[in-house]
Amino acid sequence: MKAKLQEKGVDFNQTFHILEVCNPVEAKRVLSENSLVGYFLPCKIAVYEEKEKTRIGLPKPTALTGLVENDNLMAIATDIEKRLIACVDKSK
Repeated sequence: MKAKLQEKGVDFNQTFHILEVCNPVEAKRVLSENSLVGYFLPCKIAVYEEKEKTRIGLPKPTALTGLVENDNLMAIATDIEKRLIACVDKSK
């Protein structure tokens, strides 16, 4: 993020990375259910430094999917969210 913003002439010196994580099979599954979910894809994990500590976080798929009010999508989002959080937890 830092390099991209500086490339565009914006002075940003904080170390900040956005990892786009996507399971293409799951992406197809949710997009087939409701194409509005495409606004939320791919899933992202943010890694940045704050007060000399590395922070890792992500927008929760369940929170985003709640905007389209679809129970089937919510079940899928819940599963994906659990897997993403497990990946983040393993990195600690």
